[in-house]
Formats: sequence, C-alpha cells, structure tokens
Amino acid sequence: MTGATYDAGVLIAVERQDITVLGLHNDLVMRGITPVVPAGVLAQVWRGGSGRQAPVAQMLKQCEIEPLDETLAKQVGKTSKGLTSPDVVDISVVVGALGRGDQVVTNDAGDIKQISDALGGALLIYTI
Repeated sequence: MTGATYDAGVLIAVERQDITVLGLHNDLVMRGITPVVPAGVLAQVWRGGSGRQAPVAQMLKQCEIEPLDETLAKQVGKTSKGLTSPDVVDISVVVGALGRGDQVVTNDAGDIKQISDALGGALLIYTI
C-alpha cells in the first residue's frame, strides 16, 4: 500500500478498539505512511475527544486531515450528479484517494467501488 485514505468505518473501528484496524494503522505509520482522513469523514464520526473517542483522537495525531476546499467540493458535487445514491462524504473519500493514488480503507467497499467505477478510476480498496 503506497498511501491510505480512511473512511468513517475505520474511525468507528478505532473507537471500538478493533485490534485488526489498530494493527493496520500502526503498520502504516511504522512504514512511514501518513493516512489521510477527509474532513467530512471526521465530521461524520466525531462527537468529542474524551471517553470512547479518546483512541480516535490519539490516532488522528498520526493522520493528515484533508480539507474540503472549494476545488474538492466542486469535484464532489459534479461527481454526485451521476450516481443513484450520492453520499458526498464517500465521494470525497474516493476523489481524494484517486487524486493521491491512495488505497481506500473501508467497511463499505460496495459504495466506494460504485463511486470509483463512476469516475473511471482504478481504485484499490482494502476492506476491514
């Protein structure tokens, strides 16, 4: 894996302290890979930094948060036009990952693949 973009399922798994996902994240970081978390993904999951979300807050210190700027927002909006059930956060995950050549780490491979296929991209998907 050259790069990794996380979707909401990864953050939820970390919140639940899923050892497989925590191991994957630690392996990426140990190999010098900084995982990317799109801002929309963080917004979907974040409810506060204490208690159950403390592991997520800790993990985020080792990630890059990708902002949803005007350029990305326009790409996402344009892409959503051609999809049957557009989820703008999932679209932002795919658009960003394709732009960087990242693999997407997800628990929702079906939706991610549908978006990638609609964009004509050859996206690698790692399902957790």
